Amino acid sequence: MADFIEEELTGSKFERVRLNDSRFERVLLDGARFRAVSMANAQFRGVDLTGAVLRGVELVDVEIYGEIERVTVNGIDIGPLVQAELDRRYPDRVKMRPTDPAGFREAWDTVERLWAGTVDRARRLDPRLLHESVNEEWSFIETLRHLVFATDAWIRRAVLGDPSPWDPLDLPWDEMPDTPGVPRDRTVRPSLDTVLALRRDRMSTVREVIDGLTDESLDSHTKPVEGPGWPPAQSFPVRECLLVILNEEWEHRLYAERDLAILEARS
Repeated sequence: MADFIEEELTGSKFERVRLNDSRFERVLLDGARFRAVSMANAQFRGVDLTGAVLRGVELVDVEIYGEIERVTVNGIDIGPLVQAELDRRYPDRVKMRPTDPAGFREAWDTVERLWAGTVDRARRLDPRLLHESVNEEWSFIETLRHLVFATDAWIRRAVLGDPSPWDPLDLPWDEMPDTPGVPRDRTVRPSLDTVLALRRDRMSTVREVIDGLTDESLDSHTKPVEGPGWPPAQSFPVRECLLVILNEEWEHRLYAERDLAILEARS
């Protein structure tokens, strides 16, 4: 089969072509048009569909996990419907949208409480299963490592100003380009206790920042941090940085719970 790597194919036309089981990674399809195309059983991960228009489509037995805002299906914006249903299913979810220092402290209390239960659930499994991927998603251990990275990025780097806060076990998201100085070793297999010790350290840092919040500091902006890394060297609202962390903690715990249920069934 043909391989197209580092090719410039802008404006190409594919008609009556079989691309079954093809793999597209880091491919730009901005402005592409698909007509009478079968994508049955296709998988999309880390895909930007902003501004996409789908007409005459069949969406049957489809699973979508991601940010859903201003998505219109048959003339109805389903974003608010999805958000309302998620809030109904998970009453603590509304706490992840705090507006003042007290609200952020309550939100972090909730994060700590919920993750404690998830970790207890994981401990009941064979430790080897905690390194096992479910449906090509991160393993439980990798999920914890990614949350360490998120804290290093948005709290220790952006808020606290450390230009290189990374631990060797940090794990950026898969689509992030390789960045000098930022680790992303997918081959290591640290124990749960090793990763939890690192997590406790990072979570205590978030706790210190949130406990020290005032109305003034919450409404302030960070100072740009120079040097390679994530986020880029620019100023961010402190509020935004903290909301990013709350969202990361909330969503990845739900993913972890989903996958733990599958691992429990297997064992």
